[in-house]
Amino acid sequence: MSTGAKIALAVLAVVVIAAGIYMIDIDQTAEGNLPEYDAEVGSVDVTSEEQTVTLPDVDVTTEETTVTVPDVTVTPPSE
Repeated sequence: MSTGAKIALAVLAVVVIAAGIYMIDIDQTAEGNLPEYDAEVGSVDVTSEEQTVTLPDVDVTTEETTVTVPDVTVTPPSE
C-alpha cells in the first residue's frame, strides 16, 4: 500500500470517528430492562462536479520470464 493510500485511509478513519462523535446525539429517555433512546443525527450532503486535472500518461509493458518459486507440501499426521 502506498503512502498516499495510507494517508487517505487514516483521514477517512478520522472523518468517520469525528462523524460518530459530533454528528450523533443520543439521549436515554427511560430506564429499565429495555431503555428507550432518542437519537438526533446530523446530515451529510454529497455532490459531484466535473473538474479538469492533469494526470500522468504511464505506459506499462510486461514480459514473461521464468523464476523459481517455493513449493510447499503439507502432509497431515496420520490418525
